Formats: sequence, structure tokens, C-alpha cells
Amino acid sequence: MMIPVNVTKISYHSKSRSYAVILKEIGGRRCLPVIIGSFEAQSIALAIELVKTPRPLTHDLICDIISALEVTLKSVNISNLNDGVYFSEIKFNSVDKREQTLDARPSDAIAVALRMQIPIFVSKKVFEQSNIDEDTLIKEEYNKNKESIKISILELQEKLDTAIEKEEYELAATLRDKINKLED
Repeated sequence: MMIPVNVTKISYHSKSRSYAVILKEIGGRRCLPVIIGSFEAQSIALAIELVKTPRPLTHDLICDIISALEVTLKSVNISNLNDGVYFSEIKFNSVDKREQTLDARPSDAIAVALRMQIPIFVSKKVFEQSNIDEDTLIKEEYNKNKESIKISILELQEKLDTAIEKEEYELAATLRDKINKLED
């Protein structure tokens, strides 16, 4: 059984120094974070924002070739998870109307799916193996932001102390206001 999903966002994944594209179950609360590289993250972000580039990027070129060959894309399916690696496939009908399947990295498949406006599905098995509830994802994002604010406050406090030592009171006042705003 395949479950339809939407791409909800792309998030920086600091542990692996890469990005996670978040796929959310349509009509549900389960999310699937898929770790992707920075180039793929940029390509997916451009597709989400409907940004047109002056020259075609790799995924744009793939879509142009698909259109030129008059191939009909049906769906992208994230079908398996093996040793932490997701496997996906692109389903399409060839020119002679035969249904075909191509193996693809999920990041590439998602980038193409967004550009070609085709549905993305995740197998029930994959969701059962590695889903995260939307509330947990929101809480993790909140905690990450909270930690980032703590670091920013510490950095600003150091700058404030330096400004006071150097008697740069205007800068000190500005830094104090920024710290107060972050603490609220």
C-alpha cells in the first residue's frame, strides 16, 4: 500500500551537515525526514518556490527531456528502506504506453516530481519503519531554535561586554535591546 505525501519543508540537519526534506502524509500526522545533499536541497527549494532559472539546472533538463520524449510520468514512490538508505522509483508510461519503472535517488525523484507536478507516495512499510509524528518534529524544531537563540544570546552578551569595556555605549545599547528581544 502506498501513502500519498506532500513536501512540507527542507530543514538543515546539523548532525550530518546535510539537509532533510520533510514528507508529510496527506490527511495524517506522520512525517518522513529524508536526508539529502545540499545541491538536491537547493533544487527542491527552487521547485517548491516555483523559481525559474535563466538556464536549466540538472533537474530542469531531465524534465525537459521527459517532455520532449512525450513520456508521461505517473508517480514517485519511496518504496524501501535498507540500512538507513531510502530507495525510490519513478513510474511512467513510455511513448508506446507501456508502464515502466526507473530506480532513482529519492532526492532526484522528489525534485523531478515537484517540477512535473506528479504525486509522491511512500510505502506503508517505509512509514512504519521510520516515520516521526508531526508534533515531535515541531518540538524538535522548537528545541533546535531555542538552543540557537541561547547561543546567539551568549555571543551577543560577549559583544555587549566588549562594547562596554571599549565605552561604545550606543553599540552596547543596541546589543542590550537585541538580547532583551531574544529573551522575551
